[in-house]
Amino acid sequence: MIEMRRAQLGFGDGLIAEEVSDLREDWMTHADEVLADEEIIAIVYEALAKRHPKSRCRGRRGTPADAVLRLLILKHVRNWSYEVLEREVRANLVYRDFTRIGSGKVPDAKTMGRWGAVLRPQALKAIHERMVKIAQAKGVVAGRRMRVDTTVVETNIHYPTDSTLLGDGVRVLTRIMKKITQIAGAVGTKLRDRSRSVKFRLLEIGRIARAKGQINQDKLKQRYRSLLNTTSRVVGQAKRFSTEVAEGVKQATSVFKQVALEGLRAQLDEMVPLVRQAMKQTRARIFRGNTRSEGKLLSLFEPSTEVIRKGKAGKPNEFGKMVKLQEAENQIIIDYEVYARRPNDCDLLIPAIETHQALLGRPPHLAAADAALYSAKNEAAAKARGVKRVCIPNRSTKSLERRREQKKRWFRNGQKWRTGCEGRISVAKRRHGLDRCRYKGYVGMHRWVGLGVIADNLINIGRAMEKQAAP
Repeated sequence: MIEMRRAQLGFGDGLIAEEVSDLREDWMTHADEVLADEEIIAIVYEALAKRHPKSRCRGRRGTPADAVLRLLILKHVRNWSYEVLEREVRANLVYRDFTRIGSGKVPDAKTMGRWGAVLRPQALKAIHERMVKIAQAKGVVAGRRMRVDTTVVETNIHYPTDSTLLGDGVRVLTRIMKKITQIAGAVGTKLRDRSRSVKFRLLEIGRIARAKGQINQDKLKQRYRSLLNTTSRVVGQAKRFSTEVAEGVKQATSVFKQVALEGLRAQLDEMVPLVRQAMKQTRARIFRGNTRSEGKLLSLFEPSTEVIRKGKAGKPNEFGKMVKLQEAENQIIIDYEVYARRPNDCDLLIPAIETHQALLGRPPHLAAADAALYSAKNEAAAKARGVKRVCIPNRSTKSLERRREQKKRWFRNGQKWRTGCEGRISVAKRRHGLDRCRYKGYVGMHRWVGLGVIADNLINIGRAMEKQAAP
């Protein structure tokens, strides 16, 4: 049974609160006010209630909704794993008080991981928007200025190459077929483990590719041909295993094992098309020189991963998802977006202004962005929506009037303020883990970015309110 917050505090909770009152960080006291908001707690409560139809009224008492939210936010404030979160909260009185655990038992890491999966992207978006409204009500955000920038949050994959994709496919398919054999026994198609030969082909391809001087293309093609042939045989074997499980040739001895068997068959059916796609693009690149195959696959485990090039000298290729971060005053991120496919940067400005007006009730007086978002059409549309000063440089202009405009004091000051986007992105990556997503899938990417943005906003709102309260 779930509840909004603990109905009654224990004697130990009061002692902890008294002991740590002067040990809290400067943002924590005001962050408490934000996280105590009834609407925010209600959003978490409703998300937890969807785990089971009777979650509201049956079962033993679980961790209250406000403690669940605080634990998840603390994890992303510190960029910890769930195991580290459990250990640190158990050992630290300040964290016990902040998360409302008090003198109670700290939930284990697996339980907190399940909570993270329950808070879907829609719930996190609603929590974020409510926090922005609270910041506006407290005078932290006025909405006079807006800056927007994009970054890449990488998925948790190794560097993708054709050979490692094929190796991953053989390894996963073989592992699943071994589990099926353990459950169903040696009936039907016999498993032939080709992992060893595939490993040797991968090592040979790696040695040829890393050799000094010009790469011997004939040797490389020969090894790839052998690797593709072996992978094709493993895929064919996996298809036969799946068919035999579906037809009842491979059966389990109990109902529970049969359910497990059907789950393994579903995994085979999901993985085989991905391995085939990896084989297709390997043939296209190695034997036909085509590096732009349609629907290019970069990981069997994160199929939605994209190659994104943002012109960085140190990292020309990034593998993940494009994320937009949109800020107002006091470094508060008022909106974020994870894009399924990388959009054109020029298409982001006007929707950002419309979102700003919808959330804060007014268009920004100043809108700042980098040159990638500039177009004459964007500038005219922004001014038509009430933006007085559009501070976006046009670096390819030959107009003397435009150059003079970009040298004015307000424009230069606006661009100086815009560079704070780069600092905010850097802090979000270093402090809150937005450099690499540790959750799986496109939904996991939304959750990871949402919790990271909420954690960063909470710190900045707390610090801004602390400055307001200072004499």
